[in-house]
Amino acid sequence: MSWRALTAGGLHPQSWGHPSAAAAAGALARRRHVTDLCDIGVIGLAVMGANLARNAARKGFGVALYNRHGGRTDALVSEFGHEGRFVPSKDLAGFVASLAKPRAMIIMVKAGKPVDDVIADLVPLLDEGDIVIDGGNSLFSDSDRRYRELKEKGLRFIGMGVSGGEEGALLGPSMMPGGEREAYERIAPMVTKMAAQVDGEPCATYIGLGGSGHYVKMVHNGIEYADMQLITEAYDLFKTVYGLDAAAIADIFEGWKSSDLDSYLIDITTEVLKKRDPKTGGALVDSIVDEAEQKGTGRWTAANALDLGVPLTGITEAVFARALSGRRALRGEAEKLLPFRAPAGLKPSQADIDAVRDALYASKIIAYAQGFEQMTAASKDYGWELKLGEVATIWRGGCIIRARFLDRIRDAYKASDSIPNLVLEDYFRDAVLAAEPAWRKVVMLAVQHGVAIPAFSSSLSYYDGLRRSRGPANLLQGLRDYFGAHTYRRFDAEGSFHTRWSQDGSEIRTDTPSEGGTPRS
Repeated sequence: MSWRALTAGGLHPQSWGHPSAAAAAGALARRRHVTDLCDIGVIGLAVMGANLARNAARKGFGVALYNRHGGRTDALVSEFGHEGRFVPSKDLAGFVASLAKPRAMIIMVKAGKPVDDVIADLVPLLDEGDIVIDGGNSLFSDSDRRYRELKEKGLRFIGMGVSGGEEGALLGPSMMPGGEREAYERIAPMVTKMAAQVDGEPCATYIGLGGSGHYVKMVHNGIEYADMQLITEAYDLFKTVYGLDAAAIADIFEGWKSSDLDSYLIDITTEVLKKRDPKTGGALVDSIVDEAEQKGTGRWTAANALDLGVPLTGITEAVFARALSGRRALRGEAEKLLPFRAPAGLKPSQADIDAVRDALYASKIIAYAQGFEQMTAASKDYGWELKLGEVATIWRGGCIIRARFLDRIRDAYKASDSIPNLVLEDYFRDAVLAAEPAWRKVVMLAVQHGVAIPAFSSSLSYYDGLRRSRGPANLLQGLRDYFGAHTYRRFDAEGSFHTRWSQDGSEIRTDTPSEGGTPRS
Protein backbone atom coordinates (compact mmCIF):
# COMPACT_ATOMS: atom_id res chain seq x y z
CA MET A 1 0.00 0.00 0.00
CA SER A 2 1.44 3.36 -1.02
CA TRP A 3 2.16 6.35 1.20
CA ARG A 4 -0.61 8.26 -0.56
CA ALA A 5 -3.10 5.47 0.12
CA LEU A 6 -2.17 5.41 3.78
CA THR A 7 -2.51 9.15 4.21
CA ALA A 8 -5.72 9.23 2.17
CA GLY A 9 -7.11 6.68 4.62
CA GLY A 10 -6.46 9.07 7.50
CA LEU A 11 -3.29 7.36 8.72
CA HIS A 12 -0.97 10.32 8.87
CA PRO A 13 2.43 9.37 10.35
CA GLN A 14 2.03 11.72 13.29
CA SER A 15 -0.92 9.61 14.45
CA TRP A 16 0.69 6.16 14.21
CA GLY A 17 1.58 6.06 17.87
CA HIS A 18 -2.10 6.17 18.95
CA PRO A 19 -3.90 2.86 19.63
CA SER A 20 -6.79 3.73 17.31
CA ALA A 21 -4.41 4.52 14.48
CA ALA A 22 -2.47 1.29 15.08
CA ALA A 23 -5.71 -0.71 14.94
CA ALA A 24 -6.72 1.02 11.73
CA ALA A 25 -3.29 0.34 10.23
CA GLY A 26 -3.64 -3.33 11.15
CA ALA A 27 -7.04 -3.50 9.49
CA LEU A 28 -5.66 -1.94 6.34
CA ALA A 29 -2.75 -4.39 6.34
CA ARG A 30 -5.16 -7.32 6.58
CA ARG A 31 -7.11 -6.03 3.60
CA ARG A 32 -3.96 -5.44 1.57
CA HIS A 33 -4.01 -7.27 -1.76
CA VAL A 34 -0.98 -9.35 -2.71
CA THR A 35 -0.12 -6.86 -5.48
CA ASP A 36 0.34 -4.20 -2.80
CA LEU A 37 3.08 -6.21 -1.09
CA CYS A 38 6.60 -4.83 -1.22
CA ASP A 39 9.53 -6.22 -3.20
CA ILE A 40 12.16 -5.45 -0.58
CA GLY A 41 12.31 -4.27 3.02
CA VAL A 42 14.85 -2.12 4.83
CA ILE A 43 15.38 -2.30 8.60
CA GLY A 44 17.41 0.57 10.01
CA LEU A 45 16.87 3.99 8.47
CA ALA A 46 19.98 5.96 9.37
CA VAL A 47 21.68 7.62 6.41
CA MET A 48 22.83 4.46 4.59
CA GLY A 49 19.62 2.52 5.17
CA ALA A 50 17.40 5.46 4.25
CA ASN A 51 19.33 6.09 1.05
CA LEU A 52 19.23 2.43 0.02
CA ALA A 53 15.48 2.45 0.59
CA ARG A 54 15.10 5.60 -1.53
CA ASN A 55 17.33 4.07 -4.21
CA ALA A 56 15.10 0.99 -4.43
CA ALA A 57 11.92 3.08 -4.52
CA ARG A 58 13.32 5.32 -7.23
CA LYS A 59 14.02 2.22 -9.31
CA GLY A 60 10.35 1.24 -9.12
CA PHE A 61 10.41 -1.31 -6.30
CA GLY A 62 7.96 -1.31 -3.42
CA VAL A 63 9.92 -0.79 -0.19
CA ALA A 64 8.81 -1.77 3.31
CA LEU A 65 10.31 0.40 6.05
CA TYR A 66 11.03 -0.20 9.71
CA ASN A 67 13.20 1.61 12.23
CA ARG A 68 13.35 0.97 15.96
CA HIS A 69 12.78 4.67 16.54
CA GLY A 70 9.72 5.53 14.49
CA GLY A 71 10.72 9.15 14.04
CA ARG A 72 13.20 8.23 11.32
CA THR A 73 10.52 6.32 9.44
CA ASP A 74 8.18 9.29 9.70
CA ALA A 75 10.84 11.70 8.47
CA LEU A 76 11.83 9.57 5.49
CA VAL A 77 8.27 9.09 4.26
CA SER A 78 7.32 12.70 4.94
CA GLU A 79 10.26 14.11 3.01
CA PHE A 80 10.78 11.52 0.29
CA GLY A 81 7.45 9.70 0.00
CA HIS A 82 6.97 11.15 -3.48
CA GLU A 83 10.01 9.22 -4.78
CA GLY A 84 8.27 5.85 -4.91
CA ARG A 85 6.14 3.31 -3.08
CA PHE A 86 7.03 3.10 0.60
CA VAL A 87 5.10 1.05 3.15
CA PRO A 88 6.10 2.07 6.70
CA SER A 89 5.52 -0.09 9.75
CA LYS A 90 5.77 0.65 13.45
CA ASP A 91 6.55 -2.96 14.41
CA LEU A 92 8.43 -5.87 12.86
CA ALA A 93 5.30 -8.00 12.47
CA GLY A 94 3.70 -5.34 10.28
CA PHE A 95 6.96 -4.92 8.40
CA VAL A 96 7.21 -8.64 7.63
CA ALA A 97 3.52 -8.81 6.66
CA SER A 98 4.04 -6.07 4.08
CA LEU A 99 6.62 -8.10 2.09
CA ALA A 100 5.94 -10.38 -0.86
CA LYS A 101 7.07 -14.00 -0.45
CA PRO A 102 9.72 -15.23 -0.40
CA ARG A 103 10.43 -12.16 1.67
CA ALA A 104 13.71 -10.27 1.25
CA MET A 105 14.80 -7.68 3.79
CA ILE A 106 18.01 -5.68 4.22
CA ILE A 107 19.29 -5.03 7.74
CA MET A 108 21.16 -1.71 7.96
CA VAL A 109 22.17 -1.43 11.61
CA LYS A 110 25.48 -1.26 13.45
CA ALA A 111 27.65 -4.35 12.96
CA GLY A 112 27.96 -6.94 15.70
CA LYS A 113 25.36 -7.66 18.35
CA PRO A 114 22.72 -5.25 16.93
CA VAL A 115 22.58 -7.38 13.76
CA ASP A 116 22.14 -10.57 15.81
CA ASP A 117 19.43 -8.90 17.89
CA VAL A 118 17.44 -7.88 14.80
CA ILE A 119 17.79 -11.37 13.32
CA ALA A 120 16.62 -12.94 16.60
CA ASP A 121 13.52 -10.73 16.54
CA LEU A 122 12.84 -11.52 12.87
CA VAL A 123 13.22 -15.31 12.89
CA PRO A 124 9.89 -16.14 14.63
CA LEU A 125 8.06 -13.98 12.08
CA LEU A 126 9.57 -15.50 8.95
CA ASP A 127 8.67 -18.46 6.76
CA GLU A 128 10.90 -21.06 5.16
CA GLY A 129 12.85 -19.64 2.25
CA ASP A 130 12.70 -16.01 3.38
CA ILE A 131 15.92 -14.06 2.86
CA VAL A 132 17.68 -11.95 5.48
CA ILE A 133 20.30 -9.58 4.04
CA ASP A 134 22.91 -7.85 6.19
CA GLY A 135 24.01 -4.78 4.25
CA GLY A 136 26.25 -3.32 6.96
CA ASN A 137 30.00 -3.58 7.51
CA SER A 138 29.94 -6.92 9.32
CA LEU A 139 32.94 -9.13 9.98
CA PHE A 140 32.89 -11.94 7.40
CA SER A 141 33.15 -14.67 10.05
CA ASP A 142 29.98 -13.31 11.70
CA SER A 143 28.25 -13.50 8.32
CA ASP A 144 29.50 -17.05 7.87
CA ARG A 145 28.02 -17.98 11.24
CA ARG A 146 24.67 -16.30 10.50
CA TYR A 147 24.56 -18.04 7.13
CA ARG A 148 24.88 -21.45 8.80
CA GLU A 149 22.52 -20.68 11.68
CA LEU A 150 19.72 -19.41 9.45
CA LYS A 151 20.17 -22.28 7.01
CA GLU A 152 19.48 -24.69 9.89
CA LYS A 153 16.18 -22.85 10.44
CA GLY A 154 15.17 -23.10 6.78
CA LEU A 155 15.96 -19.42 6.16
CA ARG A 156 18.44 -17.89 3.76
CA PHE A 157 21.09 -15.32 4.62
CA ILE A 158 23.03 -12.95 2.41
CA GLY A 159 25.95 -10.94 3.74
CA MET A 160 26.18 -8.05 1.30
CA GLY A 161 29.00 -5.55 1.28
CA VAL A 162 27.81 -2.12 0.15
CA SER A 163 30.36 0.52 -0.80
CA GLY A 164 29.93 4.10 -1.89
CA GLY A 165 29.01 5.96 1.25
CA GLU A 166 25.74 7.81 1.61
CA GLU A 167 25.89 9.23 -1.92
CA GLY A 168 26.57 5.82 -3.43
CA ALA A 169 23.76 4.21 -1.45
CA LEU A 170 21.33 6.67 -3.02
CA LEU A 171 22.68 7.06 -6.54
CA GLY A 172 24.17 3.61 -7.06
CA PRO A 173 26.68 1.73 -4.86
CA SER A 174 28.92 -1.22 -5.53
CA MET A 175 27.23 -4.27 -3.99
CA MET A 176 28.93 -7.52 -3.00
CA PRO A 177 26.37 -10.18 -1.97
CA GLY A 178 27.48 -13.55 -0.64
CA GLY A 179 25.30 -16.52 0.34
CA GLU A 180 23.32 -19.15 -1.53
CA ARG A 181 23.16 -18.45 -5.26
CA GLU A 182 19.42 -19.19 -5.30
CA ALA A 183 18.87 -16.51 -2.69
CA TYR A 184 20.92 -14.07 -4.75
CA GLU A 185 18.85 -14.83 -7.84
CA ARG A 186 15.76 -13.70 -5.91
CA ILE A 187 17.28 -10.27 -5.21
CA ALA A 188 19.42 -9.94 -8.36
CA PRO A 189 16.79 -7.99 -10.36
CA MET A 190 16.74 -5.41 -7.57
CA VAL A 191 20.41 -5.08 -6.60
CA THR A 192 21.65 -5.00 -10.19
CA LYS A 193 19.23 -2.16 -10.92
CA MET A 194 20.07 -0.31 -7.70
CA ALA A 195 23.84 -0.62 -8.23
CA ALA A 196 26.06 1.82 -10.09
CA GLN A 197 26.36 1.15 -13.82
CA VAL A 198 29.65 1.32 -15.76
CA ASP A 199 29.74 0.69 -19.50
CA GLY A 200 26.28 -0.84 -19.24
CA GLU A 201 27.36 -3.32 -16.55
CA PRO A 202 25.96 -3.25 -13.00
CA CYS A 203 28.44 -2.92 -10.15
CA ALA A 204 26.85 -5.88 -8.37
CA THR A 205 27.40 -9.60 -8.83
CA TYR A 206 27.16 -12.84 -6.90
CA ILE A 207 30.37 -13.26 -4.89
CA GLY A 208 30.14 -16.74 -3.36
CA LEU A 209 28.95 -18.78 -0.40
CA GLY A 210 28.86 -17.95 3.30
CA GLY A 211 30.59 -14.76 4.36
CA SER A 212 32.38 -14.17 1.05
CA GLY A 213 30.47 -10.98 0.25
CA HIS A 214 31.50 -9.29 3.45
CA TYR A 215 35.02 -10.67 3.04
CA VAL A 216 35.41 -8.99 -0.35
CA LYS A 217 34.03 -5.77 1.14
CA MET A 218 36.53 -6.07 3.99
CA VAL A 219 39.45 -6.32 1.57
CA HIS A 220 37.98 -3.44 -0.43
CA ASN A 221 38.08 -1.34 2.74
CA GLY A 222 41.64 -2.44 3.45
CA ILE A 223 42.73 -1.32 -0.01
CA GLU A 224 40.85 1.92 0.65
CA TYR A 225 42.96 2.42 3.81
CA ALA A 226 46.18 1.95 1.83
CA ASP A 227 45.06 4.17 -1.05
CA MET A 228 44.14 7.03 1.29
CA GLN A 229 47.36 6.66 3.29
CA LEU A 230 49.43 6.86 0.11
CA ILE A 231 47.58 10.00 -0.97
CA THR A 232 48.16 11.47 2.48
CA GLU A 233 51.88 10.72 2.28
CA ALA A 234 52.13 12.42 -1.13
CA TYR A 235 50.34 15.44 0.37
CA ASP A 236 52.74 15.46 3.33
CA LEU A 237 55.79 15.44 1.05
CA PHE A 238 54.51 18.43 -0.90
CA LYS A 239 53.53 20.26 2.28
CA THR A 240 56.45 19.43 4.57
CA VAL A 241 59.42 18.95 2.24
CA TYR A 242 58.49 21.52 -0.40
CA GLY A 243 56.40 23.90 1.69
CA LEU A 244 53.45 24.03 -0.70
CA ASP A 245 50.08 25.24 0.57
CA ALA A 246 46.82 23.33 0.16
CA ALA A 247 45.76 25.24 -2.95
CA ALA A 248 49.02 24.48 -4.75
CA ILE A 249 48.82 20.79 -3.78
CA ALA A 250 45.21 20.70 -5.00
CA ASP A 251 46.38 21.92 -8.40
CA ILE A 252 48.90 19.06 -8.55
CA PHE A 253 46.26 16.46 -7.72
CA GLU A 254 43.92 18.09 -10.23
CA GLY A 255 46.53 17.47 -12.92
CA TRP A 256 46.78 13.82 -11.96
CA LYS A 257 43.14 13.24 -12.91
CA SER A 258 44.23 12.81 -16.53
CA SER A 259 46.77 10.12 -15.60
CA ASP A 260 46.45 6.48 -14.59
CA LEU A 261 45.85 7.77 -11.06
CA ASP A 262 42.40 9.03 -12.09
CA SER A 263 40.03 7.88 -9.34
CA TYR A 264 37.29 8.94 -6.96
CA LEU A 265 39.80 9.37 -4.13
CA ILE A 266 42.00 11.68 -6.24
CA ASP A 267 38.87 13.66 -7.17
CA ILE A 268 37.76 14.21 -3.60
CA THR A 269 41.33 14.90 -2.44
CA THR A 270 41.32 17.85 -4.81
CA GLU A 271 37.98 19.06 -3.43
CA VAL A 272 39.07 18.72 0.20
CA LEU A 273 42.28 20.63 -0.42
CA LYS A 274 40.46 23.43 -2.27
CA LYS A 275 37.81 23.95 0.42
CA ARG A 276 38.18 27.26 2.25
CA ASP A 277 37.42 27.67 5.94
CA PRO A 278 34.91 30.50 6.48
CA LYS A 279 36.18 30.93 10.04
CA THR A 280 39.88 31.39 9.26
CA GLY A 281 39.82 32.28 5.60
CA GLY A 282 42.47 29.65 4.98
CA ALA A 283 42.24 26.09 3.75
CA LEU A 284 39.80 24.02 5.79
CA VAL A 285 42.20 21.06 5.80
CA ASP A 286 44.65 23.15 7.86
CA SER A 287 42.01 23.48 10.60
CA ILE A 288 41.25 19.76 10.82
CA VAL A 289 42.86 17.85 13.71
CA ASP A 290 45.52 15.43 12.43
CA GLU A 291 43.92 12.36 13.98
CA ALA A 292 42.36 9.70 11.74
CA GLU A 293 39.64 7.47 13.11
CA GLN A 294 38.77 3.95 11.98
CA LYS A 295 35.85 1.57 12.30
CA GLY A 296 37.80 -1.68 12.25
CA THR A 297 37.61 -3.06 8.71
CA GLY A 298 41.26 -2.23 8.02
CA ARG A 299 42.31 -4.03 11.19
CA TRP A 300 40.18 -7.01 10.20
CA THR A 301 41.88 -7.13 6.79
CA ALA A 302 45.36 -7.03 8.31
CA ALA A 303 44.53 -9.63 10.98
CA ASN A 304 43.08 -12.01 8.41
CA ALA A 305 46.14 -11.61 6.19
CA LEU A 306 48.27 -12.71 9.14
CA ASP A 307 46.01 -15.74 9.59
CA LEU A 308 46.40 -16.63 5.90
CA GLY A 309 50.13 -15.86 5.79
CA VAL A 310 49.71 -13.19 3.10
CA PRO A 311 52.26 -10.31 3.22
CA LEU A 312 49.82 -7.40 3.35
CA THR A 313 52.38 -4.71 4.12
CA GLY A 314 50.79 -1.61 2.56
CA ILE A 315 47.36 -2.03 4.11
CA THR A 316 48.79 -3.02 7.49
CA GLU A 317 51.07 0.03 7.57
CA ALA A 318 48.07 2.21 6.73
CA VAL A 319 46.24 0.80 9.76
CA PHE A 320 49.27 1.45 11.98
CA ALA A 321 49.57 4.99 10.61
CA ARG A 322 46.02 5.73 11.74
CA ALA A 323 46.80 4.28 15.15
CA LEU A 324 49.89 6.50 15.45
CA SER A 325 47.86 9.54 14.37
CA GLY A 326 45.64 8.88 17.38
CA ARG A 327 48.58 9.30 19.77
CA ARG A 328 48.46 13.10 19.51
CA ALA A 329 49.51 13.78 23.10
CA LEU A 330 52.42 11.35 22.82
CA ARG A 331 53.51 12.89 19.52
CA GLY A 332 53.39 16.34 21.07
CA GLU A 333 55.68 15.25 23.90
CA ALA A 334 58.00 13.41 21.52
CA GLU A 335 58.47 16.49 19.33
CA LYS A 336 59.78 18.39 22.35
CA LEU A 337 62.39 15.70 23.08
CA LEU A 338 63.04 14.63 19.48
CA PRO A 339 62.64 17.92 17.62
CA PHE A 340 61.55 17.83 14.00
CA ARG A 341 62.91 20.52 11.72
CA ALA A 342 61.16 20.99 8.41
CA PRO A 343 63.44 21.74 5.44
CA ALA A 344 63.42 25.30 4.17
CA GLY A 345 63.75 26.76 0.72
CA LEU A 346 63.09 23.64 -1.38
CA LYS A 347 60.99 24.24 -4.47
CA PRO A 348 59.65 21.28 -6.44
CA SER A 349 60.45 21.03 -10.13
CA GLN A 350 58.06 19.31 -12.51
CA ALA A 351 60.38 16.31 -12.34
CA ASP A 352 59.97 16.24 -8.54
CA ILE A 353 56.18 16.38 -8.86
CA ASP A 354 56.22 13.61 -11.45
CA ALA A 355 58.41 11.49 -9.18
CA VAL A 356 55.85 11.67 -6.37
CA ARG A 357 53.11 10.79 -8.85
CA ASP A 358 55.06 7.74 -10.07
CA ALA A 359 55.87 6.62 -6.52
CA LEU A 360 52.20 6.95 -5.62
CA TYR A 361 51.13 4.88 -8.62
CA ALA A 362 53.70 2.13 -8.02
CA SER A 363 52.72 1.90 -4.36
CA LYS A 364 49.05 1.79 -5.34
CA ILE A 365 49.78 -1.18 -7.60
CA ILE A 366 51.41 -2.96 -4.65
CA ALA A 367 48.40 -2.30 -2.39
CA TYR A 368 45.95 -3.73 -4.91
CA ALA A 369 48.22 -6.64 -5.76
CA GLN A 370 48.44 -7.57 -2.09
CA GLY A 371 44.67 -7.24 -1.63
CA PHE A 372 43.94 -9.46 -4.62
CA GLU A 373 46.53 -11.99 -3.45
CA GLN A 374 44.75 -12.06 -0.10
CA MET A 375 41.41 -12.75 -1.79
CA THR A 376 43.05 -15.50 -3.86
CA ALA A 377 44.34 -17.16 -0.68
CA ALA A 378 40.98 -16.77 1.10
CA SER A 379 39.07 -18.20 -1.85
CA LYS A 380 41.20 -21.33 -1.74
CA ASP A 381 41.27 -21.61 2.05
CA TYR A 382 37.52 -21.07 2.55
CA GLY A 383 36.32 -22.83 -0.63
CA TRP A 384 34.60 -19.78 -2.12
CA GLU A 385 35.79 -19.90 -5.76
CA LEU A 386 35.91 -16.11 -6.00
CA LYS A 387 35.92 -14.66 -9.52
CA LEU A 388 38.32 -11.79 -9.03
CA GLY A 389 37.83 -10.37 -12.50
CA GLU A 390 34.19 -9.83 -11.60
CA VAL A 391 35.25 -8.24 -8.31
CA ALA A 392 37.41 -5.75 -10.20
CA THR A 393 34.50 -5.09 -12.56
CA ILE A 394 32.01 -4.20 -9.82
CA TRP A 395 34.57 -1.99 -8.08
CA ARG A 396 34.82 0.28 -11.13
CA GLY A 397 31.78 2.29 -10.10
CA GLY A 398 29.86 3.27 -6.99
CA CYS A 399 32.53 2.29 -4.48
CA ILE A 400 35.14 4.42 -2.74
CA ILE A 401 38.13 2.87 -4.55
CA ARG A 402 36.57 3.19 -8.02
CA ALA A 403 39.29 4.12 -10.48
CA ARG A 404 40.44 3.86 -14.07
CA PHE A 405 43.11 1.54 -12.71
CA LEU A 406 40.53 -1.21 -12.08
CA ASP A 407 39.99 -1.64 -15.83
CA ARG A 408 43.59 -2.87 -15.96
CA ILE A 409 42.94 -5.42 -13.22
CA ARG A 410 39.73 -6.63 -14.89
CA ASP A 411 41.60 -7.05 -18.19
CA ALA A 412 44.35 -9.06 -16.46
CA TYR A 413 41.80 -11.50 -15.04
CA LYS A 414 40.06 -11.75 -18.40
CA ALA A 415 43.34 -12.99 -19.84
CA SER A 416 43.90 -15.43 -16.96
CA ASP A 417 41.76 -16.38 -13.97
CA SER A 418 44.83 -17.78 -12.19
CA ILE A 419 47.12 -14.90 -11.21
CA PRO A 420 49.53 -15.47 -8.30
CA ASN A 421 50.36 -11.76 -8.04
CA LEU A 422 49.27 -8.81 -10.18
CA VAL A 423 52.78 -7.30 -10.10
CA LEU A 424 53.90 -10.16 -12.35
CA GLU A 425 51.34 -9.32 -15.05
CA ASP A 426 52.67 -7.43 -18.07
CA TYR A 427 51.04 -4.04 -17.54
CA PHE A 428 51.74 -3.84 -13.82
CA ARG A 429 55.28 -5.19 -14.16
CA ASP A 430 56.09 -2.57 -16.78
CA ALA A 431 54.49 0.18 -14.67
CA VAL A 432 56.50 -0.57 -11.51
CA LEU A 433 59.73 -1.01 -13.47
CA ALA A 434 59.19 2.37 -15.11
CA ALA A 435 58.36 4.00 -11.77
CA GLU A 436 61.16 2.38 -9.80
CA PRO A 437 63.80 5.16 -10.09
CA ALA A 438 61.29 7.84 -9.03
CA TRP A 439 59.97 5.57 -6.27
CA ARG A 440 63.43 5.21 -4.77
CA LYS A 441 64.10 8.93 -5.15
CA VAL A 442 60.93 9.82 -3.25
CA VAL A 443 61.59 7.35 -0.44
CA MET A 444 65.15 8.66 -0.04
CA LEU A 445 63.88 12.25 -0.07
CA ALA A 446 61.44 11.49 2.74
CA VAL A 447 64.05 9.64 4.81
CA GLN A 448 66.57 12.45 4.31
CA HIS A 449 64.12 15.05 5.63
CA GLY A 450 62.51 12.97 8.37
CA VAL A 451 59.05 12.65 6.84
CA ALA A 452 57.24 9.42 7.72
CA ILE A 453 56.08 7.49 4.65
CA PRO A 454 55.16 4.04 5.99
CA ALA A 455 53.00 3.06 3.02
CA PHE A 456 55.43 4.27 0.34
CA SER A 457 58.47 2.67 1.99
CA SER A 458 56.83 -0.63 2.96
CA SER A 459 55.47 -1.00 -0.58
CA LEU A 460 58.96 -0.50 -2.01
CA SER A 461 60.44 -2.98 0.49
CA TYR A 462 57.78 -5.52 -0.46
CA TYR A 463 58.62 -5.02 -4.13
CA ASP A 464 62.34 -5.48 -3.43
CA GLY A 465 61.68 -8.61 -1.39
CA LEU A 466 59.32 -10.05 -4.00
CA ARG A 467 61.78 -9.75 -6.88
CA ARG A 468 64.63 -11.65 -5.20
CA SER A 469 64.61 -15.39 -5.71
CA ARG A 470 66.84 -15.80 -2.65
CA GLY A 471 66.51 -13.62 0.42
CA PRO A 472 68.04 -13.63 3.92
CA ALA A 473 65.50 -15.94 5.60
CA ASN A 474 68.03 -18.80 5.52
CA LEU A 475 69.75 -17.11 8.46
CA LEU A 476 66.43 -16.62 10.18
CA GLN A 477 65.63 -20.32 9.83
CA GLY A 478 69.10 -21.21 11.13
CA LEU A 479 68.48 -19.08 14.22
CA ARG A 480 65.11 -20.75 14.76
CA ASP A 481 66.74 -24.15 14.55
CA TYR A 482 69.47 -23.11 17.01
CA PHE A 483 67.18 -22.06 19.87
CA GLY A 484 64.09 -24.14 19.12
CA ALA A 485 65.14 -27.12 17.01
CA HIS A 486 62.64 -26.00 14.38
CA THR A 487 64.66 -27.72 11.60
CA TYR A 488 65.56 -26.42 8.14
CA ARG A 489 65.70 -27.68 4.57
CA ARG A 490 68.74 -27.77 2.28
CA PHE A 491 69.18 -26.89 -1.38
CA ASP A 492 71.28 -30.00 -2.00
CA ALA A 493 69.26 -32.67 -0.22
CA GLU A 494 65.65 -33.70 0.34
CA GLY A 495 64.09 -33.72 3.78
CA SER A 496 64.32 -31.73 7.02
CA PHE A 497 67.45 -31.30 9.12
CA HIS A 498 68.56 -30.13 12.53
CA THR A 499 72.03 -29.14 13.66
CA ARG A 500 73.09 -29.80 17.26
CA TRP A 501 74.45 -26.27 17.46
CA SER A 502 75.37 -26.16 21.15
CA GLN A 503 76.29 -29.84 21.43
CA ASP A 504 78.64 -31.62 19.01
CA GLY A 505 77.69 -29.49 15.97
CA SER A 506 76.58 -32.49 13.93
CA GLU A 507 73.67 -32.35 11.49
CA ILE A 508 70.91 -34.93 11.68
CA ARG A 509 67.99 -35.67 9.43
CA THR A 510 64.69 -35.32 11.30
CA ASP A 511 62.14 -36.81 8.89
CA THR A 512 61.60 -40.39 7.78
CA PRO A 513 61.76 -41.42 4.10
CA SER A 514 58.55 -42.84 2.67
CA GLU A 515 58.40 -46.36 1.20
CA GLY A 516 59.14 -45.01 -2.25
CA GLY A 517 62.30 -43.36 -0.99
CA THR A 518 60.95 -39.79 -1.10
CA PRO A 519 61.44 -38.14 2.30
CA ARG A 520 58.50 -36.69 4.18
CA SER A 521 58.86 -33.14 5.48
